[in-house]
Amino acid sequence: MADARLPQGWSLQAIRDVSGDREAVALDPDRSAQWVAFAGAQEMLCPEIILGFHSLCLVKPVDDDAWYMGSLYDDGSIDCWAAYDDLYEALRGL
Repeated sequence: MADARLPQGWSLQAIRDVSGDREAVALDPDRSAQWVAFAGAQEMLCPEIILGFHSLCLVKPVDDDAWYMGSLYDDGSIDCWAAYDDLYEALRGL
């Protein structure tokens, strides 16, 4: 199992400050995540970094600079339905 990671240049406190979620956490990226924004089109994502915000999360895939927002389910899987070019914008969009 891989270790939870933070984005380069970001502390957990900075993520909590920008998002407004004092319980935000870095999650283990070893889980299923998919892009489901368009009806019928599902694409599996290979997470490098996952930030958890209760039932929402932000996923930074390997070899992709975008941040994907999605729903975090009880089984640990993630369905992403929005994308942001910048982590700060994604955190503000929560």
